[in-house]
Amino acid sequence: MQVTLKIRRYNPETDDQPYYQDYLVEVDPNERLLDALMEVKRFQDGSLAFRKSCAHGVCGSDAMRINGRDGLACKTLIKDVATEDKATVVLEPLRHFPVQRDLIVDQSEFFRKYREVKPFLIADAPPAAGEFRQSQEQRLRFDDATNCILCASCYSACPMFDEHPEFLGPAALVQAFRFLADSRDRGLDQRLPVLDQPGGVWRCQNHFQCTLACPRSILITKRINETKRMVQKRRDEQGEPTHPNE
Repeated sequence: MQVTLKIRRYNPETDDQPYYQDYLVEVDPNERLLDALMEVKRFQDGSLAFRKSCAHGVCGSDAMRINGRDGLACKTLIKDVATEDKATVVLEPLRHFPVQRDLIVDQSEFFRKYREVKPFLIADAPPAAGEFRQSQEQRLRFDDATNCILCASCYSACPMFDEHPEFLGPAALVQAFRFLADSRDRGLDQRLPVLDQPGGVWRCQNHFQCTLACPRSILITKRINETKRMVQKRRDEQGEPTHPNE
């Protein structure tokens, strides 16, 4: 079958505005969208810019908007986005990011916010002997959050950035949960200032778009709400109010 890839193009060095360019590609319905993009890159237009690496849904580098939804090109089959011959598939860069070129975005702000939540284990003291031990039940509490590949699909899907660009975002908050829920971690008080502030955990309004967009099936909205409860509980223990958005 044939599909038309309608790709949003933009080179800040030469273009005043973004524009769309069509590429007709011969594909197998069971091929991945990334295969079709590589066909364009290799044989039709070498100037087309997009990120890719592992091509197996592990690195998260080829996240983009596919027919208006966020996802990975390497995990999207042609038959899932083009149900008939000569169908058009619209490809756009992730939202809420500056576009560097075509489908490549600048993720500097995304990773700055990610680092703010201190995404690493914070222990108050080393184990008395040997290593920290953890039961299977304790490990399972945060298991799905460890699957994040930082593709930023959730960040692009979140509608809160439309009016609140200061929001930490789903990926950062999920990583905060991953460590706060870890029985070995003692970093809640160190993370409170960034989580309990107008751009922090309270900005999430449970739209669930992040959860729907996640290619690793992380229960993002649920984990953010659990983080809210942790913050609320600690503020109650301290006899202090939380600092919501208003």
